Amino acid sequence: MDRRELAAFLRSRRERIIPADVGLPAGPRRRTPGLRREEVAQLAFISTEYYTRLEQARGPRPSREVLAGLARALRLSDAERDHLHHLAGAPPGPPPGPSREVRQSILDLLGRLPQAAAIVTSATFEVIAWNDLAAALMEDFSALPRRDRNLVRRVFLGPHPQGRRLYGVSDADAFARNATQRLRATAARYPEDPEVTGLVSELLAGSEEFTRLWASHDVSAEPTLCKTFQHPLVGPVTVNCDALDITDRDQQVVIYTAASGSRSEEALRLLSVIGTQRMDAGR
Repeated sequence: MDRRELAAFLRSRRERIIPADVGLPAGPRRRTPGLRREEVAQLAFISTEYYTRLEQARGPRPSREVLAGLARALRLSDAERDHLHHLAGAPPGPPPGPSREVRQSILDLLGRLPQAAAIVTSATFEVIAWNDLAAALMEDFSALPRRDRNLVRRVFLGPHPQGRRLYGVSDADAFARNATQRLRATAARYPEDPEVTGLVSELLAGSEEFTRLWASHDVSAEPTLCKTFQHPLVGPVTVNCDALDITDRDQQVVIYTAASGSRSEEALRLLSVIGTQRMDAGR
């Protein structure tokens, strides 16, 4: 355990966080940047005295539970969490759950793809970021509660308005099969995450198809290179499908593009104008 480096790291992470980042009022008379020590201690569910001793390089070796609380309180990235564990002399275990935090550079990328529909999915197939064209092609994700943004839940449990399973995509059955295989691998990576285990339990209880596919124990998913969306306003939209892995966060950027000069390219152009204003039409 490197007490001096641990103390310096904790102090540097504390000073970069403003109270509003963690839902605390700014309050008067803040003479130093970032959070106060007592605020970090409160957020990490430890005593102020204990946290102060850690920052003064005279505390005992923190337990994994304490380190988890500090990582949460200080809003550490996965890399920072691992570094914290190494400084404390407790090699990190598996990450607590799939990351839902999307890098700003990826968000900027989505906004710079005006002619392509693009989404970011987590390891559990939750849509955690999207651009305007993706919302027009698929669904206005901003109008949905978080649980309804999960594509694997949607393909197995619906809703399927007018028989349009998963936005009417031509490969819905293949997606269901591949998603099950990838979800099994996700469950192995995050065996103690309650959201992952809860999602699997919900799908097993609600879908005979998922139960059958899950029982196969397959984990090798085949990529989908092309698919067709049956859109209620512009009809069929055939797109190339490219999935780019964000390995450090266990996420994927999925980009849908239409062939140049095709009818589908015109359909996407029309959708970029229509937007999500009439996405309830024909449902």
